[in-house]
Amino acid sequence: MNNVYWGYSTDPQFERTEAVRLVRLALSMDDDDPDTLARASLITSFMVGDSESAIEMADRAVALNPNSFSTWNARGWVHTSVGLHEEAVRSFERALRVSPGDPQLHLTFGGMGFAFIELGRFDGAIVWGKKAQRQNRSFPLSYYCLASGHLGRDAEAREAAARLREIDPAFTISAWIARGGLSNAKLLIEGLRKAGLPE
Repeated sequence: MNNVYWGYSTDPQFERTEAVRLVRLALSMDDDDPDTLARASLITSFMVGDSESAIEMADRAVALNPNSFSTWNARGWVHTSVGLHEEAVRSFERALRVSPGDPQLHLTFGGMGFAFIELGRFDGAIVWGKKAQRQNRSFPLSYYCLASGHLGRDAEAREAAARLREIDPAFTISAWIARGGLSNAKLLIEGLRKAGLPE
C-alpha cells in the first residue's frame, strides 16, 4: 500500500492487488488483532474504496485497543478518506493524547492538516502542516497541507508547492489521486491547483 500511495511502485496494480490479498490473509489468521485491523482499515479505504468496511474495522481496532496510537491514527485517516472530517479530528486528537511523543506523529499532524483544510479551517491546517514538516522535513503530506492551506497567500503556497516538487519531482494531482489520494478532498485539491501544482 505504501509503495502505491507514495508513488514508489513500478507496478501499482500488482502491488494494490497484493496489499489487498495480504491484508485478507492476515485477517483470516486473526481478525481480532487491533494492529491488523488498523492496517486493514487503511488498505480497505485507500486501496479498495470500501468505506463502510473500513470504518467498521477502524472502530473495532480502537475498541480492542483504545490505548494505541496506531489504531487511533488509522481511524483518523479512514474518516478523512471518507469525508467525515470532524470525526477524523477527534481520532487524531485521541492518537496525540495516547502517544504525544510517537515517532509517527507527522502522519497524525498531516491528517489533522487535511481534515482542517476540508473543514475550511485553513489557518489550523497551516499550523498542522508546519508541525508535520518539523517532525519530518521530507514528508510530502506536510507540503500538501501548506500548499492548500495558504489559500489567498500565493507566495507561501507556491513555496510549499516548490518544496513538494523537490521531494516528489513527478508529482501531479491526477497521479496522486490515482495512487489512492483523497479524490473527495475538494478544497485540498483546489488549493494544490491554485498553488501551481500540475494537473
